[in-house]
Amino acid sequence: MISWDRVKELRDEVGEDDFGEVVELFLEEVEEVIDRLRTAPDPAKFEDDMHFLKGCALNLGFETFSKICQEGEKNAAQSNTDAVDVPGVIVAFESSKTEFMAHR
Repeated sequence: MISWDRVKELRDEVGEDDFGEVVELFLEEVEEVIDRLRTAPDPAKFEDDMHFLKGCALNLGFETFSKICQEGEKNAAQSNTDAVDVPGVIVAFESSKTEFMAHR
């Protein structure tokens, strides 16, 4: 679910002191999009939302979450917004976040 090698790489890149700040910013930005997907999903924004979430997920090593977002982005790009698994994206984020916070 989490690429701990990527987490270590990011920690090494930004330094231990800034790592917490990067994580906080990541979670804040991702949670804004997740909250919007939860409360007011807009299929017209799915491709951009999934692309953004995928990029954030890859940066922090959230592998499972990034794969689900990538699939959603692909579906949205093909105008198949009904196939975007919004509940699955939300669950994958929450699960990844829980695992990450427990072991970071």
